[in-house]
Formats: sequence, structure tokens, C-alpha cells
Amino acid sequence: MNISIFDLFKIGIGPSSSHTVGPMIGAKNFVDSLKDRGDLPKTANIRVELFGSLGATGVGHGTGPAVILGLEGNLPATIDPNYMPVRLEEIESQQALLLDNQYKIQFNSETDLHYIYQALEQHPNAMRITARDAQGIILYSQEYFSIGGGFILDKEQFEQSSDNAEAANSVDIPYPFESMEELLAICNDNNLSIYQVMLANECQHRSIDEVRSAILDIWHAMQGCVERGCLQSGILPGGLNVKRRAPELYTKLTSRPEAALRDPLAALDWVNLYALAVNEENAAGSKVVTAPTNGAAGIIPAVLHYYMRFYFSGSNTGVIKFLLTAAAIGMLCKRNASISGAEVGCQGEVGSACAMAAAGLAAVTGGTPEQIENAAEIAMEHNLGLTCDPIAGLVQIPCIERNAIAAVKAINASRMAINEDGQHFVSLDKVIKTMRDTGADMQSKYKETSLGGLAVNVTEC
Repeated sequence: MNISIFDLFKIGIGPSSSHTVGPMIGAKNFVDSLKDRGDLPKTANIRVELFGSLGATGVGHGTGPAVILGLEGNLPATIDPNYMPVRLEEIESQQALLLDNQYKIQFNSETDLHYIYQALEQHPNAMRITARDAQGIILYSQEYFSIGGGFILDKEQFEQSSDNAEAANSVDIPYPFESMEELLAICNDNNLSIYQVMLANECQHRSIDEVRSAILDIWHAMQGCVERGCLQSGILPGGLNVKRRAPELYTKLTSRPEAALRDPLAALDWVNLYALAVNEENAAGSKVVTAPTNGAAGIIPAVLHYYMRFYFSGSNTGVIKFLLTAAAIGMLCKRNASISGAEVGCQGEVGSACAMAAAGLAAVTGGTPEQIENAAEIAMEHNLGLTCDPIAGLVQIPCIERNAIAAVKAINASRMAINEDGQHFVSLDKVIKTMRDTGADMQSKYKETSLGGLAVNVTEC
């Protein structure tokens, strides 16, 4: 399997990797295609259609603004979140945008941007962008599918089988694997840990120093997100009037009397803080690390911060081992099921992130490959059936708290596995398959459409 750790961990903007990051990249790809075809100067009108989950919750997830800014040539990893609202207000007032930041065309979000609840048959997260000239003749039209975690495929790419698509873009790697069973066999046959297998594969793309440096860049971005989230107070955007809780909790924890420090579960308060800080930043549209999605972005940073704060062995070497091991589990979840809430519910987002975090923590606390698999299996098994039902389509309720709960669950799963010998009844491969099958059976109203669950049973404030 040839997915890189840097495909799973990407620096981008909130609130959703499927609804914000992917669509912005898709829009940028569309403009690049127009440029390659020589049609950019001829374009007079752009029509954007958002289908399925993108249409149903696109307003709350900021999909439309993400597409608009993508059409101007922006990318999630580099755009300044402070620039976004300013530029969007200019576009709205002028009813015009700059394609590729150079060709001005008229654009009215009321007539040129359409939210359509009906899904396309290929995938629940789909969008179609069409460019026309001044006479209304179509110059170019393309459909894009946002398949989770910021991954975006155009229609032609989507229609290829996953195996063919991977083969077409692959670099030969020394230890390919498509299941946990295969990964464990590689580890045992070569006397390698999971992170060593992953590191060897990554070094086919770049040097070992580049890999380590890039992983630490991801970690520094996670740290920065936690720091910002602990300092930013106020109300989250979107209309639910959800108050940021991380700053107040941070103040309480840093000013605790010494007697409170003897609480044996005090560390969990810090884990909750880390997760809340990240996901409040995500809900505000700030920079976060997709891990493996934005909706689940707080789990891995929370558990990684827990490791660094509460383990004497916490180090940058441990961070690299943690994230490489976590990425191996995320790759299996993505390949053999899904990390898209629109496709399989929140079990694919929070469940995958929980399993990844549990595996990473087991790795840095001395776990064998079998114990690491057990940790991931426990974490995923107890997220099966988790629905995606955000109130008002915003990544706030229950998403923010859900990350904190899952981070604690990941720690517990890791501890359970480390205290066993790695032998267990249910394999991770079977749990991932069950997650996929459960998602297929789950009614669409419970999969990121905000048409069921809490989204309809809780009155919006």
C-alpha cells in the first residue's frame, strides 16, 4: 500500500477536511486545469454545484467559501485564516472573484453557488464545477469527490479501481502491505517494529533526515494549534453560540492547588484540554493538522501531548515513532474501510483517529507489534456504529467533546493492550471490515448530513 504519512497528516484549515480542505484543493485543481487547457482567459462564468453531504452541511462546514478561495488559487496548507474572512467579504460586496488570482470574473454566490441535497451515485461528497465563456458555451466541466481526510479525486481518477490508481502513482517501497496481518508478518519476518517498516517505506520518497524533519514539522503544527486554542476565548462562529472552554480549563489547570495534583486522574484533565483546544480551533476555521480528518483532529495531538508531558521518556524520537505507527493504522482504515464521515459515519473519523492514537501510544511505551495491533483493535472496536450527526452542520456539537472522550479511550485501549501479551480474539483487520460494513448499512441521515440523530433532536440555540 503506497499512502504516505504526509497524505494522512496534512496542515490545513478547519472546520472539515472533507468539506473544506478537499473542496478547496479541488477548486484549485479545476483552475489549474483551465490554465493548462488555455481556457482561463476565456472564462466569464463559474458555476459550482455541491452535492449530497457537501450540499446538506456545506453552509455550516464552510464549503462554499473554501471553493471560492480555491478558485482564486489558494491552498489549505498555505492560506492565512485571518485573510479568508476579509477576502470573502470583498468578493461578496464586489460580486466578483479573481480566477488564479489574476482573471476577474463576476461571481454571485446566490446564483453561481448551489447546495444540492441529492447525492451523486459515486460518493456522498461530490461537487461539479463548470466554466463558461461570455457566450455561455461550456469550456470545461469536472466533477470532484472529497473522499475523506482532504483526499480529492476527479471523475476520471475516481472511476479507476483503487489498485490501479495506486499503481499509477506508486513508488516502489520495500515493505508493501494491505492488511494488518501482512504488516505483522513483515515485522516478524524482518525483526522490525511497525515504525521501522513505515520509516523504510517513507525513505523511498525522500531522505531519512527529510522524513524526520517533516514529521517534526507536523508535531510543531499540532503544538501550535494547542497553544492557540488555550489562549483564544469567545464564542465559536456559526450561530450555536458555543463558548470556547479550553482557555478557562487551561487557567484552572495551571493554577491548581498542590493538593489537587494528587488526584490520580488529573492527567485526564490535561488530555481533555488538549483535545478541546484543537477542535475549538478547528471549529473556528483556524490552522489544524488533519489527523486523519479535521473532525477528529484533536485526538492524536491530545494523546501525543499526554505522552510528552507525563512520560519521562517523551522525546522527539518518540514523536516520530508515535506518528509513523499511527499512520500505519490510518492507512489500513483508509484503504480497507473509510475515514470519511459522509461515507461511514463518525466511526470512520473518530474511530480511526482513536485507533491510530492508541497504536502510537502503545509503540512509544514499549509495545510489540502484536500489542500495538491489540491497542488499535480495542480502540476501533469500541467506536463501531458511531454516527456523524453534527447540529446545524457545524463541527462543534458533539464533535468537540467527542474528540476529548476518544483521546481518553485511546489511552485506556493502549494501557489494556500493554498489560497483555498481544494475543487477542478479534483482529484489527476484522474490526476495520466491520466498520466498513456497518457504515454501508448505516442510514444516510446518520452520516454527516445533519438529517438525523442529535442534529434533529436538539433545538438549535
